[in-house]
Amino acid sequence: MYDMKALYEAGSVDHAIWLLKEHPGAQIIAGGSDVLVQMREGKRSGAELVSIHGLDELRGVKMEKDGTLRIGSLTSFSHITKDPLIREYFHVLGEAVDMAGGPQIRNIATIGGNTCNGVTSADSASTLFAWDAVVELTGAEGIRRIPIADFYLGPGKVDLRPAELQTGILIRKESYEGYKGHYIKYAMRNAMDIATLGCSVNVKLSEDKKIFTDIRIAYGVAGPVPLRAVHAEQAGRGLDVTEENIEKIGDAVLEDIRPRDSWRASKAFREHISRVLCKRALREAAGKAGGRTDE
Repeated sequence: MYDMKALYEAGSVDHAIWLLKEHPGAQIIAGGSDVLVQMREGKRSGAELVSIHGLDELRGVKMEKDGTLRIGSLTSFSHITKDPLIREYFHVLGEAVDMAGGPQIRNIATIGGNTCNGVTSADSASTLFAWDAVVELTGAEGIRRIPIADFYLGPGKVDLRPAELQTGILIRKESYEGYKGHYIKYAMRNAMDIATLGCSVNVKLSEDKKIFTDIRIAYGVAGPVPLRAVHAEQAGRGLDVTEENIEKIGDAVLEDIRPRDSWRASKAFREHISRVLCKRALREAAGKAGGRTDE
C-alpha cells in the first residue's frame, strides 16, 4: 500500500537534521495526513521518510517572555482549537483549523505539515497571514525566522532548505494585541471539503470603537499562494466603522486577488465571493472588537 524505501525515526531536532543531511532525498513526515495519502496515490513512491512524530518538544502552545505566542510545528489542529492561549488571544485560528477535514484528520494533522505543504487552500494559511505570523526554520546552520508571506514561494513550494525543518510558528505581541478577527471558509460541502475560497480578516479599532485604525485581509485560493489584500487594507485604514465603508473595503479586494478558473469554481465566481466574504468577515471582526455598523 505504501511504497517507501526507508523510514527513519528522529529522536531530536538535531537528529532529524542529521538524518536529512545523511539522506538528502528524504522527506519529513509528521502526522502523515498528507504524506501517506500522497504515497498511496503513488506520488511519493520509493520515498525515504524521516519521521519527527516523536519530537514532543515541537508540540504545544506557549507564551514567550516578550509576549510572542509560539505554536510548535507538531501541534495538532485539535490541540490548537482547545488550547487556552489560542482561545484567549487567537480564537479565530482555532475556528479556522477546526474546519479542516473531520475529527480523525484534525487529531493527527499538524500546523507545520499544513503550512509546509505550500497549498493555497490550507485553512490555517490565510489566518496566519492575517496575523503576520513568522515561520521558524531550524537546520544545520542554525535557526532562521521569516515572515510567512516569504515562506510561500509558489503552488506547493515553500522556502525549506536542504536538511532543514519547520520547528515553530510565531505570532508577535504587536501583531495580535488589540486585534480581533474572523475567518470564513466557502466550500461546496459543509464538512470535510477543500476550501473554494477562504477569507480571514483582523481589525484594530480606535479607542471609541468608531474608526478602523488597522485592517488585515488575507485569502486562500484567491491566487497561487495565500495572499494579503494590501490595497483593500490601505483603503480601509482610518475610515469610520460603517456599512458604507465596509462595502468600499470589500470591493477594493479585486485589486489584489488573482483567482483562476477550476472545476471547483470559476474565476468570476471566486471574485464575487471574495468581496462577499471580506465584507462578512469585516463586519464580524468589527463586532468582536466592539464596533457597531448600524449607527
